[in-house]
Amino acid sequence: MTIISLDGHTLTAAEVMRIAHGGAQVSVSLDAIPRIEAARSVVERILSNDETVYGINTGFGALVHQRISSEDLAQLQTNLVRSHATAIGELMSKEAVRAMMTVRINSLSKGNSGVHPEVLQQLVNFLNYNITPAIPRIGSLGASGDLAPLSHMALSLIGEGEVLSDTHGTEPTLNQMKEHGLIPLELRAKDGLSLINGTSQMCSFLVLAEQRLADLLVYADLALCTSIEARKASVKPSDERVHHARPHPGQVRIAQRIRAILKDSPIIESHSNCEQVQDAYSFRCAPQVHGAIYERLTSLQNTLDIELNSATDNPLIFPDISNPGPHEVISQGNFHGEVLALTADSMTAAMFELGSISERRIDQMLDPARSGLPAFLAKDSGLESGLMIVQYVAGASLGELHGHAGPRSIFSTSTSAGQEDHVSMGATACWNLLQATNRLAEVLACEFIVACEALEFNEVQPSKVVCAMKQRIRTVVKPLDGDRSTSADIIAVANELLTGTWLARVEAEVGRLPR
Repeated sequence: MTIISLDGHTLTAAEVMRIAHGGAQVSVSLDAIPRIEAARSVVERILSNDETVYGINTGFGALVHQRISSEDLAQLQTNLVRSHATAIGELMSKEAVRAMMTVRINSLSKGNSGVHPEVLQQLVNFLNYNITPAIPRIGSLGASGDLAPLSHMALSLIGEGEVLSDTHGTEPTLNQMKEHGLIPLELRAKDGLSLINGTSQMCSFLVLAEQRLADLLVYADLALCTSIEARKASVKPSDERVHHARPHPGQVRIAQRIRAILKDSPIIESHSNCEQVQDAYSFRCAPQVHGAIYERLTSLQNTLDIELNSATDNPLIFPDISNPGPHEVISQGNFHGEVLALTADSMTAAMFELGSISERRIDQMLDPARSGLPAFLAKDSGLESGLMIVQYVAGASLGELHGHAGPRSIFSTSTSAGQEDHVSMGATACWNLLQATNRLAEVLACEFIVACEALEFNEVQPSKVVCAMKQRIRTVVKPLDGDRSTSADIIAVANELLTGTWLARVEAEVGRLPR
């Protein structure tokens, strides 16, 4: 199996996903070892010189002024992990936990945390032996890092708590550790704090959401183009000259993608000289709307690239071999997840806009007064309702997406006796974004189903790309031959949109679409 080497500087979201799904093992890069050891030597020097430094030999949070004796330092770290492992709610998915562990290893490998190398080795062993801590999702406030969820992870590393089981749901951690010949990790000074003080849970949710969004935004353009073909709308609003006259990079790219999808379309050609002057905004302004949302995704990806390779615990260590001293350890706030929270909230609001314009195109295709097609695409309108309620479902999912669009980052609460008096709610925001992808997939599934059915009333074939996508839809959704429940159809298409497999098949047939 491929081994992905983690060095604190070069990890990508795609690599995190590969590890999360069990498609690669991990190691700590040889280049990172000297940095890790140098930072650890600073911790050891502080202990040997009996210096007082937060996070190494003091209490935590509001207890920062409590000095801990050297003989109690190991117990301090263990107590920290046990007391902070207080998360509640449903368990995180296996993929999310593995992503979180990967992000934590990479952050600690940056060489600013001061953990003992055995901490990293235990995390590596857990990933490579497929031992996945059972972690309740709720408990992080997104500042001081994702303390509660990460504490459950750390609890498993020391042989306590539970791990996920393929047969029993969960089981005691020690069962799987013994099976692989592992022993509980002995926490040393600062080890526990470095394990639990970081943005790894929120970052893992953001990685999972980004993977889905990277495909969903392309699917949204495919759904748009399928609707353009079905509605006999114009491709002229995607003319290259239009977007160079207002060169926002998102709309330029989306217009390019629309042109690529609709290239040499027989349907477009068949009505190129029709009398219709302008299409509704949901068609004509799609490059501007979809393009703005594309820019939110690229911003998210840039933020994620930085965060994946950042040191996010506290305090941080900056070894200065030639001039050792207190200046090597800095208490700071890299654990604060504001940048991730605001990024996630912005993306979720953008997703609502994408779902909203999609639902409007559904309405355009189902209304006979505007589409020129049978009412609700029924074979026998009146006696049959056709796809009328598919729009209702899209509206219902859009309503839930509207709820997700409310920002989570605007709420903060003061904790730890006022010491931690502003938090980001980053884990909540990133989880909310991940859940919102499900609702967006449902709305787009409804548009695809309606557009493909509308194409059945046109004897002229759409473009090759639209044909390829329609063929994928037709593997799970058959054309209407009368009224039937379409519930399973919508669910099946939405699930496929979340996996990205159809997109890979389409691009294998017609070539990669512009990104």
